[in-house]
Parts: sequence; C-alpha cells; structure tokens
Amino acid sequence: MKDYLATIVKNEKIAENVYSITFDLGEKAVVRAGQFGDIAVGGTHLLRRPIAICKVEENLVTYCYQLKGDGTKKLAGLGAGTKVNVLMPLGNGFFVEKDEKKVALVGGGVGIFPLISVLRAYNAEKEINAYMGFRNKSAVCGLDEFQKADRFVAVTDDGSFGEKMNSVQAFVKDLENGYRPDVVLSCGPTPMLRALKKVVEEAGLTCYVSLEERMGCGIGACLVCVCDLTNGEKARVCKDGPVFNAKDVCL
Repeated sequence: MKDYLATIVKNEKIAENVYSITFDLGEKAVVRAGQFGDIAVGGTHLLRRPIAICKVEENLVTYCYQLKGDGTKKLAGLGAGTKVNVLMPLGNGFFVEKDEKKVALVGGGVGIFPLISVLRAYNAEKEINAYMGFRNKSAVCGLDEFQKADRFVAVTDDGSFGEKMNSVQAFVKDLENGYRPDVVLSCGPTPMLRALKKVVEEAGLTCYVSLEERMGCGIGACLVCVCDLTNGEKARVCKDGPVFNAKDVCL
C-alpha cells in the first residue's frame, strides 16, 4: 500500500453515467486482481472514493466508476494532467488456486470492473466463462475485455442488449446445460450476490464474492464498512475483504 501522487492520463465516459480514469503512478504497480484504490477528489470532499482497480499496465492503472454523488461528479470533471492522491492497492483481492482450472465470472453493474482484472490476470492459464449483466443497452461497456474470455455472455434487464435476464440467470442457464466450474468469482449488487449464493450452495460450488460497501478510511480503522459473517462475527470489507468466501458472509 502506497499513497501515490498520480497524474491523470485520461478520464472519459464509457457508458451512461460510467467513466474510465487512467492514472500514471510514475512507477510500476504491483496489484492483485480484485484489489481497489482510495482516490482523493479534493475540495470539500475529505473522504476518498474507494474504487475497484480495473486494469494495470506497467505504471498505468485504470479505474472505472459510476456517477453517484458530488464526489464522483467532481472526479469526472478532472482532466488529463491533473495530479491526484491515490492510495493503493487495498484489500485482499481474488486468488485462483492452481487446481481450479475452470473459472466462472458473474458480474452486474459496476461489479463487472474488478472482474476485468481477474480475466486479465488468469485468462492465459484458466478456462474462463464470463456472465455480465447490465441495466440496459446504454449501460453496456467493457465488451472488448470480456470477449477475451473462453465464453462471454452479456445480458440486460430490459432485453435491449443480449437476452432479457440478469447475469445469475445466464450463469444458471449454462449450469443446467452441464457446465460446472471449479470456482465462481463475483461482484455486483447485494441482491445479485444473494441470488448467486443460493445457486452455488444448491450446486455445491465454491464461490468468492467481492462486496460493495460504503467506506470511510479504506484501511480498516473507521469501521464504516463492517459486514456480518455467518459465524456471528463481523468483518471489515476494506481490510478483511472486499473478497470473501460466499458461505462466510451474510448477504
């Protein structure tokens, strides 16, 4: 973990209310798939914005984010050449075991972005099926990355792009046709993760989920992002996660 004074290389809109921002850290970044960064937006916004790392190319790091409030709107207004404080990498990220040869990625909304980092990290050595869900056609993005998977299915809630279903339903459709991955990795809205957890438990599959929670400090000190575990204990999403075994967290 290091606090970089990074330079924005580009900051552009890639879908409805979704932006991609690339920073030059000034040195090669070492990041595990699924980790995130805490980005300072300046002004009256004292708290940084936790955003998943999408891809890393030497000293260039790309994040994708959705416009939600004043902080992300301010971030979207920053142009190339602007210097920004970025604390990274944070969290535990995803890790695929050597004997897990078949990997299923199930994502929804902005939850697709940390899964791009997984695909980039493991596509050369694993058989990866990717199931990504979007609200509608105007929200679709990241296709160029996910098309590198062995199988890629993109669906929308309203059927304006791909079939009318969500990513969990698309995944289940393949399961019903005999597909069985060694591990399932997922990120997306809590209702989506809850539905997926039920599916993998019934199928007897191993599944890891990356949780989306509001965060304050991003390093485990403020306890804003605490989640409930199935054993009755609590965990900090920013430090103990954001990736957890699905069977260990209450969704």
